[in-house]
Amino acid sequence: MIVEPDADLGRLWARHLEHLDIDVVLTATAPAAVTALEAGGFDVIVINLEQDNGSALAVADVASLRHPRANVVFVTSGRFFSDGSIFAFSGNARMMVQSTTPPDDLAQIVRHYGSGVSPADAVPQSPAKD
Repeated sequence: MIVEPDADLGRLWARHLEHLDIDVVLTATAPAAVTALEAGGFDVIVINLEQDNGSALAVADVASLRHPRANVVFVTSGRFFSDGSIFAFSGNARMMVQSTTPPDDLAQIVRHYGSGVSPADAVPQSPAKD
């Protein structure tokens, strides 16, 4: 899911994800994103931090409660959370990138985090014994 208030930017990101055969739900607001989360789960949520009233974190919180394996990639055009504190506020945050990140790069990030293996599942396994 993409949560991006700039419709043109959201559509640009969606096209690049769809080019990688990734199913995309595009929403423009936090309430629409919460409604989508209530309807089903997502492997990855790309959300612009510049939502009204800090609602990007609210969306991440709802995702973490309803879909704890959902990975969140935050996007920002500012320096907000540039100290890495976003990871303290959002347990399902996996990355924070600038909104100027090339769409192809963002698509590859989503593909990586949507690979079906959550970071909690990526624990090395001991070799199988014969």
